[in-house]
Amino acid sequence: MEPDLFEQTADYGLDLYHFLKVQAGALLRPWVGYQVLIALGLFALAHLAAMVIGPRLHDWLRARQGWPMWRMRTALVLHRRLRGLIFVPLIWGMIYLLRETTWPSRSFLLTIIGNLSLAWIVVALAARLIANKVLRAVVQYGAWIWLTLTVLGQTEQFVELMSHITVDLGSLTISAWMVVQAAVAVTVLLAGARFVSRISAARINANEEMSPSMRVLTVKAVQLALYGSAFLFAMKAVGVDLTGLAVLSGAIGVGLGFGLQKVVSNLVSGIIILLDKSVKPGDVISLGETFGWINALGARYVSVVTRDGREYLIPNEDMITGQVVNWSHSNEFVRLDIFFGTSYQSDPHQVRRIAVEAAQSVRRVLASKPPVCHITGFGDSSVDYILRFWISDPSDGLTNVRGAVYLALWDAFKANGISIPFPQREVRMLGAEAAGS
Repeated sequence: MEPDLFEQTADYGLDLYHFLKVQAGALLRPWVGYQVLIALGLFALAHLAAMVIGPRLHDWLRARQGWPMWRMRTALVLHRRLRGLIFVPLIWGMIYLLRETTWPSRSFLLTIIGNLSLAWIVVALAARLIANKVLRAVVQYGAWIWLTLTVLGQTEQFVELMSHITVDLGSLTISAWMVVQAAVAVTVLLAGARFVSRISAARINANEEMSPSMRVLTVKAVQLALYGSAFLFAMKAVGVDLTGLAVLSGAIGVGLGFGLQKVVSNLVSGIIILLDKSVKPGDVISLGETFGWINALGARYVSVVTRDGREYLIPNEDMITGQVVNWSHSNEFVRLDIFFGTSYQSDPHQVRRIAVEAAQSVRRVLASKPPVCHITGFGDSSVDYILRFWISDPSDGLTNVRGAVYLALWDAFKANGISIPFPQREVRMLGAEAAGS
């Protein structure tokens, strides 16, 4: 520790000692004791009021079933801080009464307690806007410490002490106070960027004129710009020299060139996918043995959910270099083929008509694109047919609709006496003479 830092710490400790000594001497005055008793009495009154009002308020909130979620959450936060919300107006009402009826010195301690109570309750309520619990706790306790120092009049001494705690990194000198400022600036700016990002994403996703892939690309570009700008502005605000980032950027470039080729390839492939609109959220695709619909387009992978509930994270590079079947690229219409055979005793004209009618009876088969049935050949045991039909909802599955059409064919053939043959073989037994030869 440097001598000037040691001296600064000693001076700050001495000033704090004298401050506490003066405050301790003030506590020996008769009216200070009265103020302590008044504060304790008001706190006990607020506690009793919260015990009486709290359960009734909780039951009233449980009956508010139609409220929006944000309103219910706000009401629950206020319910948890009910004692503090009652104590603050009580103590400030007492401060106003004492200032009007007696000397200001006789409400000095109550004023400090009132300021601290008001500051703490405001910070506690404002911190609920931060979703991350760890970040919320850091912001909450940091704000409480700073506001306590402000109320006690110790901020200048604290800033001066923190400014003398420094670390030299070449030409850059970083102090503890600079780190605190940077943390506060980054937290505030990132929170603001996140708030703006959410609003922008909601408006972009609500724009029906943009394609789904362009909406995803625009949202990610806005998020990157907001978070990057927030970080750079925060560093600039606390006096960090941003020219040093050029060296860091060069090092990152070398690392990307040697060790992160796959990552960069996936990132670039993701951008290409978003720009060329070859796939988009909601499309039904098949890649190899994977068949499902696209759930989300990520920066590194495409999320594909199958009919059995599995979610495959397919790298963007595979989507670019592999053969992808997009069942709903230009439209949602998908043609399916099923094959069957009937016996030679059945009239082919009747079989074709019954097969078409059976397919039309299935709900998912499109009537606007009527099914067709054709003979494909004369087999050894049956006349072979192909039945073709169209659907417009491939995301609901293909196997199930094929099964429904097969079941409709079975019922229709059974009702009309049309048999589906199975392979038959004729075996001839030779006589004894032939067998002996």
